[in-house]
Order: sequence, then structure tokens, then C-alpha cells
Amino acid sequence: MNAGYVISFFHDALMLAAMLSLPALALGLVVGLMVSIFQAVTQINEQTLTIIPKIAAIIGALLVTGNWMLAQMMTFTTRVFTQIATLPG
Repeated sequence: MNAGYVISFFHDALMLAAMLSLPALALGLVVGLMVSIFQAVTQINEQTLTIIPKIAAIIGALLVTGNWMLAQMMTFTTRVFTQIATLPG
């Protein structure tokens, strides 16, 4: 196992983690921004008003993209175990 293989493995793992977290984080960011604008316009300063819509949006995003996320993780895990079996030594 050389350094190139390790670097490639960690690069792929970090890219997969970023790709899987992006839908939930982006939707949470958009919903948070919309709630903040709504609070600024209406001058409502309720702390729980920001959390509940974000939680609902993130749960919805995970429900919608969960199947795709699981497929991506299974593909990556299968590829890693296949490559581990072919390593010398």
C-alpha cells in the first residue's frame, strides 16, 4: 500500500461525506435564511421559530434523499472492501 492509494482513499471518502451532507445542509441553510428574513420583516424574535422549520426541512431532505445516500455509501463500502482484498501483503 503506497501513499497514493491512501491519499486517493481519503479523498474519495471526504468527497462522499461532502456529497452526502450537502442536500440536508443546503436546505437547512435556505430555510434558515428565509426564516431570518421573515423575522426581520415582521420583527418577531422568537428563538424556537428558527429551529423547528430547519429541523423539519432537514428531516424532509433526509427522507427524500435517504435512498440515494444509502446507495452511494454501499457502493463506496463495496469498492473499499474489494480494493482491500487486492492489496499485497
